[in-house]
Formats: sequence, structure tokens, C-alpha cells
Amino acid sequence: MTLPGRTAYREELTSIAADNPRVLCLEADLGGRSHPFATAYPDRFFNVGIAEGAMVDMAAGLAAGGYQPFVSTFAPFAALRAAESLKLALGYLGAGITVVAPYAGVSGGWFGTTHHCLEDFAVVRAIPGVTIAAPYGEQEMRAVIRRAARTGTPHYVRTGRNAAPVSLPWQGTDPPVVNWDDAGARPDRTCLVSVGEVGTELCLAVRRADPGLAHAHLCFVDQPHLELAAAELAGRYDRFVVVEEHRPAGSVGSALALLLSGRVVRSVNAGEGWPSRGGSHEQVLDQLGLNEAAVWEALAPWEERPLGAGAEMGTGNGTGKGKST
Repeated sequence: MTLPGRTAYREELTSIAADNPRVLCLEADLGGRSHPFATAYPDRFFNVGIAEGAMVDMAAGLAAGGYQPFVSTFAPFAALRAAESLKLALGYLGAGITVVAPYAGVSGGWFGTTHHCLEDFAVVRAIPGVTIAAPYGEQEMRAVIRRAARTGTPHYVRTGRNAAPVSLPWQGTDPPVVNWDDAGARPDRTCLVSVGEVGTELCLAVRRADPGLAHAHLCFVDQPHLELAAAELAGRYDRFVVVEEHRPAGSVGSALALLLSGRVVRSVNAGEGWPSRGGSHEQVLDQLGLNEAAVWEALAPWEERPLGAGAEMGTGNGTGKGKST
């Protein structure tokens, strides 16, 4: 059994703190009653309440004092409500703060638009100097948190709510720039590029239906990492479909389209609509048209959809459409 990303973060940070007394944990009323860090190190845990911008400002001061603060709150409140503090603390000052943002995308389902976040890549990717990660699964989340603690540099880490997928395997300490999942794939076929939990789940589902398609998983999506990824992608394939739980503007797909000049890049994303009904994560994704059928639609100019592929995904009553650019 694997842990959801937000739980893996708490467990890994608590483990790291045993050997690093400079590590501090700050939460904006999201830690729950049994946060392992608060239990193990109550004098190094701070619940600041619903004051997200102030939490990042506090972390900047603590970083200047020689500490390594890790802060966590809902993704919309981290990336949007606290945007100015992120820009000044992590960007302008280069403070060694790690922001862990669960409930990204529409993983908050029933919580509604106030607690959805389909815009965080657009905001945080515009702030230079911040490493941005969207780990898939427990092992990738733990590796990203260890990297943030080891380097002491600004990080923004996006995760979902309760999904607990199994990370793709890799060699080495940190997740690679591109984690290839293309055994048996043909070089003249289209390459799927996955970002985050939902993007990776959808790409894995499509590749199960057609193993001849390649899959490249990206954990780090800030500009320097994407420049490296684009060079590696271009060395193997000519056509790409990027799948992510984000709006088209400011998306990873739009960034790769600029970086992969001369190649074909299509983006499957959450579009520009607003969910009109509550529901589970999967139901809200279906309203937005972000499902396996949308990936096959983006592949349609070049790839034939196997009979029955994607039929189990979504309710079929969505009002949105997966967008291709």
C-alpha cells in the first residue's frame, strides 16, 4: 500500500527532521489532529491558521535566521492567495522555503471552485528561481522532499488529496528530468508526456491500451527543468501529447510547445470552464472533459484508438472538452 502525496510529505519531513534540527514545519490550519511532525517535534511545528501569506512571510524570516521552513496549505491558497509573498520570499529573496500544496487541480471535488486550483503552474512558473515539482506517488514525493531539504533552495510541490498511485521506477537519488516509460514503443509513434497525478494516470491508461505509444513522465516542471526535458524529448520523438490537470494558459504543454520548435505538441488539459456541479474528483474532471477519451481525441490525427479503449473513463455527461493546442 502506498501513501497519498500529502501524507508521504508529512512522514518524510518528520523523518528528515530527526537529523536536521533546522527543519521547521508550518501549516495553515491543514495539519489535522495527528500531524506526525507536531507529535514528534511540537516546539518546531507552527499552525498559523488561515493566514497563508503571513505563513510564507514568517517562513522567509525563519529562513533568514538559518532555519529550513516547510510550509503547507491548500494549493489555491498557496499559489493564489499568497502569490505576492511567494514572489518576494521564494523569488526575489531566494529564501530556502519549501511550499507543499495539496488539493491541486480539482482534487478537492466537492469543496468547489474556491478550493480548486487549475492555475498554480501559471503563477509559480513565472517566478524565477523556484523548483516546481508535481510528484506522482509516494516514492516520488519523498524524493522531492529529500531534495528540497538537501539543497535548501526554494521549492513548490504540487500534489492532490487522497490519490495514492505507485510511482514509476527510476535510477538514482532524485527523479530524473524525464522518466521514460517507453519499452516496446516505436520511434515513429506519438509520445505521451505526463505531468502530475491525473496526467500520469491517464497516460498510463492509454499506454496500457496501446503499448506502442511512448510515455515520458515529468516530475519537475520549472523552466530550467523543462528546457532540459525538451532537449531530451526532441532527441527521441517528433510528436507529443502533453496531459496535465491545469488550464491551458501557463501550462506545461504551452511551455513545451515553445521549447519544442519544429515538433508537434498538443495539450490535453482542464480547459477554461468552471465546474458547475460538485462531485468526486473523477466526476469534476469529467465535467471539465479531462479524461482518457480526451487523450485519445488528441491522438486521433496520428493514432488509431483501440476498440473499447477509454470506455471505462468518465461518465460521458461532461460539458467540457479536453483542449488541444
